[in-house]
Amino acid sequence: MKYIDEAIIQVIAGKGGDGAASFRREKFIPKGGPSGGDGGHGGSIYAIADRNINTLVDYRFARMHRAKKGENGRGSDCYGKGAEDIVLRMPVGTVISHASTGEVIFDLAHHEQKVLLAKGGAGGLGNLHFKSSTNRAPRQFTFGEPGQEFDLKLELKVLADVGLLGMPNAGKSTLIRAVSAARPKVADYPFTTMHPNLGMVRVDQNRSFVMADIPGLIEGAAEGAGLGHRFLKHLMRTRLLLHMVDIAPLDESMDPVREAKALVKELRKYDESLYEKPRWLVLNKADLLPENEREKICKKFIRSLGWKGKSFIVSAISGEGCKALTYAIMEHLEQESTVPDQEQANLDEPKPSDT
Repeated sequence: MKYIDEAIIQVIAGKGGDGAASFRREKFIPKGGPSGGDGGHGGSIYAIADRNINTLVDYRFARMHRAKKGENGRGSDCYGKGAEDIVLRMPVGTVISHASTGEVIFDLAHHEQKVLLAKGGAGGLGNLHFKSSTNRAPRQFTFGEPGQEFDLKLELKVLADVGLLGMPNAGKSTLIRAVSAARPKVADYPFTTMHPNLGMVRVDQNRSFVMADIPGLIEGAAEGAGLGHRFLKHLMRTRLLLHMVDIAPLDESMDPVREAKALVKELRKYDESLYEKPRWLVLNKADLLPENEREKICKKFIRSLGWKGKSFIVSAISGEGCKALTYAIMEHLEQESTVPDQEQANLDEPKPSDT
C-alpha cells in the first residue's frame, strides 16, 4: 500500500429537518389544535483514532464526507427521525487542523479517542410549540438549522519513543531490522526507505520501546533536495534521536564528518525544538573497519565532529554493539519517565517550618 501521511478533506454535517405546521383533524373533534412535530437533527461527523490503521490513503481519494439531513416533522405530533452520524476512522497520531488557517484543532494521540469534526444542524420546531392561550391555532414553524461545514487538513505523525536520523544508506533500516521484528526494505542504493517504518524493540519480557525509521535526509533538503523535510515531522513526538553515521563509506570521496554536520544543520533549519531533542551519535558499519584501527578511527571522527554527547559504535549487519545500544536506550527512557514523578514528589514534600 502506498504510504499517505497527508490529506485534505471536506466534512459537511447534515441539515436539521424542518418543523411541521399541521392541525389535528378527527371526527367529532372540530378544534383539535396544532399537531405539527419537530424535524429530526442532522447527522454529525466524528473522527476516531484506530491503532489498526497506519495510513491516510482512504482520505486522499475520498475527500468529501457528507452526513444526511434529518427528516421533516409531520402531523399527529410525529417528530422527524434524526440522521445517522458518520464516523471516520483515522490512524493514531493524526493531527487535524483547519485547511485555510493551519490552526490545529485535534490531535488523535490515543486509541479510540473520539472527536467531533462537524455538528449536525438542530431540527426545526413544529407549530405545537407555538400554541398559547392567545394563539390557539398557530401556523408558525421553524426550518432546520444547517450543519457545520469545514475543510480540514489531516497530517499523520507517527508515535515512537526513538527516531533514527541519518543520511541515505547510513544503515537505519538495517538497524531497525536487527533490533526489532520490522522488515523495511534494505538495498545498496540511496532512498530505499520511502516511508516511515515502526519497530517494537523488546529488551526483555516486560520492557520495550518503539523505534521509527524515516527516509534519509541529505544536504539541501530545506530547498527540496531528495525527499526534503517531508518525513521529519514523524520525529517530532519521539523522546530520543539516534544520529546514525556511515563510518566506513565505500565512496572514498565522501566525508562522514561533513555529511554529519550538514545533517545537523538541516535539522536545525527544520525545527529548533527537534534540534534540541536528546540526540545520540551511532557510528554504524564498524565491521568494515580494521579491527585494530576501529577505535582510533571512531575517536578521530568524534573529535573532528566536536561531539560532546553519548556515542556508540555498532555494526547493524552483524549485530555487534546493538544489544548494548538498546539497553542504554531503555535505561534512558525509563529514567526520563521517572523525572516528572520525582519532581512532583519534591513539590508535594512538606517544607520545614521557619520556627
